[in-house]
Amino acid sequence: MDDVLNDLTVPARAVDPVTGHERRSAAGRLYHGETAIDFHGRRWWGLGLSITLILISIGSLLTRGLNLGLDFKGGVAWEVDATHLTEDQARAVLDANGIKGNEAKIVQRSGTSGSTLFIQVGDQPDATRQAVQKTLATAAQVDADKVSSTSVSSTWGKAITDKAIRALVIFLLLVAAFISWRLEWKMAAAAIVAMLHDVLVSVGVYSVFGFEVTPATVVAFLTILGFSLYDTIVVFDKVKENTARYGGTRMPYADVSNVSMNQVLMRSLNTSIAAVLPVLSLLVLGAGVLGAVTLREFALALLVGLLTGSYSSIFIATPLLTMLKEREARYAPFRDHHATGADLERLVLGGSPAGRRDVRRTAPVIAAATNPFVAGDRSAPAIETPETLLTHPPRPRKKKRR
Repeated sequence: MDDVLNDLTVPARAVDPVTGHERRSAAGRLYHGETAIDFHGRRWWGLGLSITLILISIGSLLTRGLNLGLDFKGGVAWEVDATHLTEDQARAVLDANGIKGNEAKIVQRSGTSGSTLFIQVGDQPDATRQAVQKTLATAAQVDADKVSSTSVSSTWGKAITDKAIRALVIFLLLVAAFISWRLEWKMAAAAIVAMLHDVLVSVGVYSVFGFEVTPATVVAFLTILGFSLYDTIVVFDKVKENTARYGGTRMPYADVSNVSMNQVLMRSLNTSIAAVLPVLSLLVLGAGVLGAVTLREFALALLVGLLTGSYSSIFIATPLLTMLKEREARYAPFRDHHATGADLERLVLGGSPAGRRDVRRTAPVIAAATNPFVAGDRSAPAIETPETLLTHPPRPRKKKRR
């Protein structure tokens, strides 16, 4: 009978020593914003990775450059039906008209109306362009008017680049002014550095992998700056809230940033996942399965930018803000000290930072004096009392006059 009762007994679940309640799983703590990840202690992991990516991006831009599309470097492009025309035959047509076919960029596109070849070369005279158009029509067994021909001057691409750079500079200035007014200038500086990091890493990805840069790519790059800024502002707003909350305590700024990032971690993940899923659908289903190649440049740039923006808001912007704030006279004495482990978890769950420091020194004495079951056990959870929560000795009471 005892064996049966033992089998039916529900095993006791672990109790959180910080809260005294049943301890949640890792996923449960993440969902409820109760994680205790030491982001500040691991800040150089993220900063080191970013520095490495930036150096790789700069090196690739200096050595390989960008694979600029027709709209930026200028040239001529033809699009012809590929039912009866192969890539090798198209290159042979170019060679026959005095154009180096092995240097031409030829991409096969698929759509609902069938498959086509998109042929792109450098700038050519009008006579050569028309001759290639007629020869391609003959080789593809279609009429000449069925072969589309596009000629773009490089000056038009330069105008697009100049306008994009001008829009980026104006955007950064307006963002810096708004964040300085709404929050503070140090947060504005950290946010601007994070956005520049996102742009440089995204451009570096295009350079390393040789992705083509089109006007849609530029539009996507400017779009992702808004997402990167939004995610950073969410974290900074929580940092400002916790700074005011702990304003009356002598608390390291690293603790404020750690608590804030743990509390908004789930929100940042939800926002990033919700933004990435539609972009993945455009890239995989739209461009890959359905053959809508025109969506690929925009969706690819968005995907790269969303991933870097989500990363930079936690591992770039907030650590930089913390490093700037720790130079202030208020936080400088605590630069090398911040809570970790159970102490950080207590702060995330709303504990008192003063109680955390005082309890660490007096926990064994208080535990032994107030709880006979843990006498002599230094690993027992500390019991907070009004005396342990005081940051200074209590003032003596004045004697009442009679």
